[in-house]
Amino acid sequence: MKVGFVGIGIMGLAMAENLIKDGYDLTVWNRNKDKCKGLQEKGAKVAESAKAVAEQCDITVAMLADPQAAEAVATGPDGIAAGMKAGKGYVDVSTVDAGTAQKIAKAIKATGATYLEAPVSGSKQPAEKGQLIFLCGGDKELYEKATPLLKVMGKAQFLLGEVGNGANMKLVVNMAMGTMMTTLAESLTLADKSGLSQEQLLEVLGLGVMANPMFKMKGPSMQEHKYPTAFPLKHQQKDMRLALELAHQHGQQLPTAAAANGLYEQAKQMNKSDDDFSAVLEAVLNSKA
Repeated sequence: MKVGFVGIGIMGLAMAENLIKDGYDLTVWNRNKDKCKGLQEKGAKVAESAKAVAEQCDITVAMLADPQAAEAVATGPDGIAAGMKAGKGYVDVSTVDAGTAQKIAKAIKATGATYLEAPVSGSKQPAEKGQLIFLCGGDKELYEKATPLLKVMGKAQFLLGEVGNGANMKLVVNMAMGTMMTTLAESLTLADKSGLSQEQLLEVLGLGVMANPMFKMKGPSMQEHKYPTAFPLKHQQKDMRLALELAHQHGQQLPTAAAANGLYEQAKQMNKSDDDFSAVLEAVLNSKA
């Protein structure tokens, strides 16, 4: 099977590397070609466009930054749909809203090809270790055909029904993650202001019912105000915004998520967009009673 990968960012690079390690014949493309050099040195072919990737491959996977990029790369003049035809499949692992996923699905299906949305739960380290979780919606036959690829890049995959369900599940998951991070940031801040040890706070949290990998991984670096990027803050804020838009569509208020989103927006104004999303701590520290 010839596999294509479009979008070589933090996540895409790790995922593509795992496919190469597993022996897949991989063709890649990125708007900034320099990001493809490392993969080319490891055996990947580099195409001239997203269209060319789709033309040359049986299944094309894409990991793109936001809904605008996902739609442009899929449906633009030299985009993925332009290189699709019957017998080919497109697996979009980008995080987008359901409406964007449905637009892309329509464009892909119009060519006779099949479409699967498969946004991932997980950041840089799980991507590097092949421990992502794929939240899929769309064509069942393509899901079954793509499952071996997903298993190389992840530890679990779920077929959630029609296109849009995967996108919505991802937004709900990332909304929960984003609010958890702001809660950790506030807890670290209040402990410090109260003369308590942040290190001991993390130890207490780690021994109780609230123990979780994110607090364990992010807490120590947050203590030092260091935010090595695994999941950019700007992407977390984008997902919070999309989750709130989804809630609005259903007439549901989400006051906790809305408050958390406000902190991410504040952190972006503090030039923390490209830092890890744990840098929301700086927005909390900047908030005065």
